[in-house]
Amino acid sequence: MNRRTGSLVAAILAIAAVPTAAQWLNYPTPGVPKTADGRPNLNAPTPRTPAGHPDLSGLWKPQNTMRIISEFDRVGPFFDLGTDMKGGLPYQPWAAERVRKNRENNFKDQPDGKCLPLSPTQSDTHNDIRRLIQTPEVVVLLFEKNTTYRTIHLDGRALEPEPEPAWRGYSVGKWDGNALVVETNGLKEDTWLDYTGSPITSKGKLIERFQRTNYGRLDVEITVNDPQAYTKPWATTVNWQIALNTEQMEFICDNEKDQKHMVGK
Repeated sequence: MNRRTGSLVAAILAIAAVPTAAQWLNYPTPGVPKTADGRPNLNAPTPRTPAGHPDLSGLWKPQNTMRIISEFDRVGPFFDLGTDMKGGLPYQPWAAERVRKNRENNFKDQPDGKCLPLSPTQSDTHNDIRRLIQTPEVVVLLFEKNTTYRTIHLDGRALEPEPEPAWRGYSVGKWDGNALVVETNGLKEDTWLDYTGSPITSKGKLIERFQRTNYGRLDVEITVNDPQAYTKPWATTVNWQIALNTEQMEFICDNEKDQKHMVGK
């Protein structure tokens, strides 16, 4: 039995996706702080590692990813990174035109609907649960969608100045007080930052600040700096909530037989 929708856009486009049978969906999460009446205390202090850093580990689920693009609410919910910004994202003219054409085409070219890997920002906002594993040298994010992963190196390495473009780019992180600051470069030119198709070029950079404010909440502040695609840097924040007494489900996207039925083909 499914307890979660696999992919928002896949569901919107009626794309066939077959999750495997659910496992351990009611398994108790160990070490959860409790209130006086025995309920999970999500406002308890942030757990810390032996080195004193906030421990970001756990199963997490985004909380503010269900947004409606007003003029396209007939196609359902999306996460538009510019929804809460006055005037929207500061696109360069070519980028604004690209997003306009995406809307005219009912977003049929977005990677999620084609079973392609998601960008870091799409993964940050995707509705599925993700597992964050933190060690002193590396942070690994494991995603339900297509059983994929993302690696953030904490070993002091620098970003490559001319990396080979990749779906998730290349990420390095360091601690700034209680925030893990992650820089990412080397994203593919056709990367979608959100479900409207907001672009980033191969010369652009993402900066994420992961900050666990208490036991139950982790804020991800996303800053995009790409002068080729935007007139100025811009930022937004996604809130993740701890997912208790559950486990990840395998979700494999397979729409090869359904492409011909996609709206706007």
